[in-house]
Amino acid sequence: MIKADIVAEVTKVANLPRLKAQESVDLVFDAIRDALAQGERVEFRGFGVFSVKERKRGIGRNLKTGESVQIPPGKTIKFKPSSHFFD
Repeated sequence: MIKADIVAEVTKVANLPRLKAQESVDLVFDAIRDALAQGERVEFRGFGVFSVKERKRGIGRNLKTGESVQIPPGKTIKFKPSSHFFD
């Protein structure tokens, strides 16, 4: 499923014009993106939790040259699905 499929489903279920559904989906995604950018946790009961996780520094390898490359520390997004997915 891609974003266009979500917009089509919102259009059908909520009986909204496609443009309004597109704006609504964009607003939801923007709110999630902004919350994660601020380091907040985003929880959807019955679906799962998105959170920001610190990533350690590491050593990678350039596959073409075989040379070791330092990977700087950073942040990544972690998703933990709800237990409803496992029932």
